[in-house]
Amino acid sequence: MNEITQLSGAAYWLPVIFIGLMGLAFFIYAILDGYDLGVGILLPKDSETQRDTMIASIGPFWDANETWLVLGIGIMLIAFPSAHSIILFHLYLPVTVMLAGLILRGVAFDFRAKAPEDHKTLWDNIFKLGSLLATLSQGYMLGIYVMGFEQSAAAYLFGALSAICVTAGYSFIGGAWLVMKTEGELQLRAARWTRQCGRLTAVGILSVSMVNPLINPAIFEKWFGSPAVILLLVVPAICFGLFLVVDRYLKHFPYQNDFGCWIPFASIVIIFLLCFIGLAYSFFPFVVPNQLDIWKAASAPESLMFIFYGTAVVLPTILLYTIFSYRVFWGKATQLKYY
Repeated sequence: MNEITQLSGAAYWLPVIFIGLMGLAFFIYAILDGYDLGVGILLPKDSETQRDTMIASIGPFWDANETWLVLGIGIMLIAFPSAHSIILFHLYLPVTVMLAGLILRGVAFDFRAKAPEDHKTLWDNIFKLGSLLATLSQGYMLGIYVMGFEQSAAAYLFGALSAICVTAGYSFIGGAWLVMKTEGELQLRAARWTRQCGRLTAVGILSVSMVNPLINPAIFEKWFGSPAVILLLVVPAICFGLFLVVDRYLKHFPYQNDFGCWIPFASIVIIFLLCFIGLAYSFFPFVVPNQLDIWKAASAPESLMFIFYGTAVVLPTILLYTIFSYRVFWGKATQLKYY
């Protein structure tokens, strides 16, 4: 800690900026790729027409959404190379599973439109499987990361719990995306899916929020040992208030003229944001929990400054392109055409 207090200038604030940028990239990825992974998980077996519409709703966006994952991992590799080495050393197996799932999704997305008609259901199932593999592996990695890469039965169980929670969360936001982007019977079905996944997600977040401070004394002290504990508890209070808003809105769905169809999706984005804020508060300034803080993990200030100039160009470019693409394809999903 004394070494940190002696840091000043670029050596102090550049690692803080880059951990913020990395967190931003992972947050945007969780929102954007979260909903399209969720849509893949929710693909029904009993209606090819509904599967076509669901995939059409994510067709213009799904591949570009993964750019944010690449950006986040790239920032970690370049700005925090020692942390990158430790994290991937412990997570190479679930990372491999995640990449396999993402590859399956990419292959299935194209082949479902080009393969013979009697093979289309097979590729839809592969798309669903790839979505599920990617989501479960991301949730498991998050759980193991939170446990500080501990090698124990408790850590593996927590990783499994986290995998289920993240899968429910992605299905939650995926269902809300369909409520916003579709019409008719599929929209009503999506509303039911979203309510069901929302309840499971709420239980999962509550479970993780209770378990995490109990297994990590430093996090318990940070949340409950501070005089500002009342202010900190506003975060989970708002979070569960938004769960209630989504559930009540969907209970009486549909509304005339599709009134407020964006409310569930916007509320879930805020829920995700509050969860990210909670995680960031719990672990800052560590980039590897209880092992390596951002200043010890950071590259040399000269390297970070050079990277900073590049990031100042790349990040706004990706952000502007993302906003532009969503603006162009705004509105209800229509039939997806490949030619």
